[in-house]
Amino acid sequence: MIRKTAYISLLAFTLALATYLPAIAGETADLASQEENQGQGTYIIGAGDILEITTWKEEDFSRETVPVRLDGMITFPLIDDIRAEGRTTMQVKTAIEEKLKDFVSDPNVTVHLQASLSKRFYVLGGLRLTGKNPLIKNYTVLQAFAMAGGFTEWASKKEILLLRKVDGKDKILRINYKQIIKGKDFDQNVRIEPDDTIIVP
Repeated sequence: MIRKTAYISLLAFTLALATYLPAIAGETADLASQEENQGQGTYIIGAGDILEITTWKEEDFSRETVPVRLDGMITFPLIDDIRAEGRTTMQVKTAIEEKLKDFVSDPNVTVHLQASLSKRFYVLGGLRLTGKNPLIKNYTVLQAFAMAGGFTEWASKKEILLLRKVDGKDKILRINYKQIIKGKDFDQNVRIEPDDTIIVP
């Protein structure tokens, strides 16, 4: 009788889990989409970035690849140069739409960040995926570790270094991963800044 009851309970749990998993997957996909949209909306464009600009129903005013020049400007048909550096994609969209009003009735422009090349951070040492990563949102060091695939077997999680330029001088931040995940020192979970280098011994 006990075995039969346990079997029924296990079967009920399995059926409930099968029903619940698709909902979890959907919520996860929605969250990923929201994060991507937030990155597009808050990301500050820099020189070297690549934009995609689309004007609805106007192929002549659409470009798949628009590089941001070293002077921070982009070139667009008929409206000459527009400043992109220091702005978000939404601000560039608004600027283009305003200038296009002389040529298009009620222009509807979409500006998409195609490639982030201006802002990078670097991870070295005892992480599975080392090298450079695009900095398209406000990542923390914990998120950087996750992006790098986690630690290797012999990585030192207590003596991590974060190298940062502050006013032209090198600054070293020491990070103890184990203290962060134990909830002892969340202040060490700092935000990543452009050109930061994380070194895991």
